[in-house]
Amino acid sequence: MAPVQQRRGPVRALSVLAAAAALAALASPAVAQNFPITSGQRATAEQVAQQGVPIGDLAPNAPDNYTVKRGDTLWAISGMFLKSPWKWPELWGMNMAEVRNPHRIYPGQQLYLERKDGRALLRMGQAPAGNEPSDVIRVTPRVRVEPIAGDGAVPTLKTHLIEPFLSEAMIVDEGTLNSAPRIVAAPPERFLITKGDRAYARGLAATPLTQRTAGRNDDYRVFRNAVALRDPVTKAILGYEAKYVGRASLVRSEGSEMVRTSGGSAETMVVPATIDIVAAKEEMRVGDRLLPEPPRQFQTYVPHAPNGPLVDAAIVSVYGDAVSYAGQNQVVVINKGTADGIETGHVMAILKNGGLITDNSQDGERKLLKLPDERNGLLMVFRPYERLSYALILEINDTVKVGDRLVNPR
Repeated sequence: MAPVQQRRGPVRALSVLAAAAALAALASPAVAQNFPITSGQRATAEQVAQQGVPIGDLAPNAPDNYTVKRGDTLWAISGMFLKSPWKWPELWGMNMAEVRNPHRIYPGQQLYLERKDGRALLRMGQAPAGNEPSDVIRVTPRVRVEPIAGDGAVPTLKTHLIEPFLSEAMIVDEGTLNSAPRIVAAPPERFLITKGDRAYARGLAATPLTQRTAGRNDDYRVFRNAVALRDPVTKAILGYEAKYVGRASLVRSEGSEMVRTSGGSAETMVVPATIDIVAAKEEMRVGDRLLPEPPRQFQTYVPHAPNGPLVDAAIVSVYGDAVSYAGQNQVVVINKGTADGIETGHVMAILKNGGLITDNSQDGERKLLKLPDERNGLLMVFRPYERLSYALILEINDTVKVGDRLVNPR
């Protein structure tokens, strides 16, 4: 029987707003989560809890009340009330007195916005006195028992948008690419390889038992056609994006064997490693390369603005075959990574490049002008590498293209 927890009805139910913030993208549903709250976030929330947020920080059409629905995300709900959805500590502070777990919000919970003396506070469970909406159905608080596992809490973002890139997308440096093991032989009389087939590879050695972690050291991702990712400004190669085609498991490591040649002499020959193909996104072939399967990471996502120096980044590529433009909920690669201070959860503003025009407003002058860059939307980093990062486009006004600039969101 699954463990259970008790909590009191709508007024004391685990609360909301904190949190445009904490996505456990690949966390097992059977494990209850405790998401991180930094000291800075807590201090901000405590300050706001004392005085609320300025009315000017509210979204233009912030509703007086809202009932959480299935399919909602914390990001969307935060954006409904605040101009800056990533500023979740302020949102948390608006109803901090009722918050027990700021990363939990459930369908059916009701949120009420109270405006007073130029400040705003967010309540849940009951409307401010005199401002009760007519369509609210009042219920008596009652004890509700639910399993801890799979309790239906609303996620920060839609997890299915990110999961494929955590398990498939790969960025490698030149040295790793050049030394990656490669498939050298397919099954007899076969040119293409797919799930269930046995194949042979050079450069694979079994990992000693003493060095294994989580039992994944003999599992590999198969990839091909690693594409150079160049900085759109300097044109320097920052890394290589490898196209994922499947997964393989090591059966026997590479070795050697003494073989007698037709001339009668003995010669030591390489015996390639044996692999079994356990998953295939598309058919594999001789020459495809392998990289070790990384350990599964149960990552939490807390959207937040970069705290350090101003970010000046750019979009390097759009994930997908021969794609130059991206829309909302698509994944892009940016030209900054951990070496530049980029972290998981960093939110950045996307700028649409201002075009060049000729000034025809005055006869005879016709001067060439550069229009200013305009803000086009927001994205969030979900997997940073050393010099590059994958990011999810959260919201845009127009299409995004390679070369668009990225800056701090305010």
